[in-house]
Amino acid sequence: MYAYIKGFVRDIENDYIVIDNNGIGYLVFTASPYSFEMDKEYTIYLYQYVREDEISLYGFKSLDEKKLFLRLISVKGVGCKMALPMFALGSTSGIVDAIEKENILYLKKFPKIGDKVARQIILDLKGKLASSEDKNNVSSELSDALKSLGYKSGDINKVIKNIDMSLSLEDQIKEALKLLLK
Repeated sequence: MYAYIKGFVRDIENDYIVIDNNGIGYLVFTASPYSFEMDKEYTIYLYQYVREDEISLYGFKSLDEKKLFLRLISVKGVGCKMALPMFALGSTSGIVDAIEKENILYLKKFPKIGDKVARQIILDLKGKLASSEDKNNVSSELSDALKSLGYKSGDINKVIKNIDMSLSLEDQIKEALKLLLK
């Protein structure tokens, strides 16, 4: 399994690029091939798709894109060829936001995604796509709120890991206070 490849772009076609790494040209399917420049070095994060009759590489400019792609293809009815164009027409944050806000119309704008698949994506992924940065911001807000109430950092850190971060900040504070008072 490949994690990434670093090399020079030697060919750009409608749905793939060829990246040269130590004299070997790797054909990598990507959402926006024309966003790459010829003969420029890139690090491309890869997903290797292996089936009985096919072995393909799918490439992404960022690790976040790759992670979201992997989550999308885990949804029943969504394959690589359906998920990849989503990154050409939408941003990672836009896709995550649409899923979290249950914006079916946004998801249906992508090729081959109809009402049923859009609903399945939302059903399977809503609440599971928050980045670690978002989670850190939420726990930081909770920690600051508890500190302002006079609790010590050590006690707060013990309690925070037991709080459901998908709750509103107000509900998180209530849950934390219950645990702190025990």
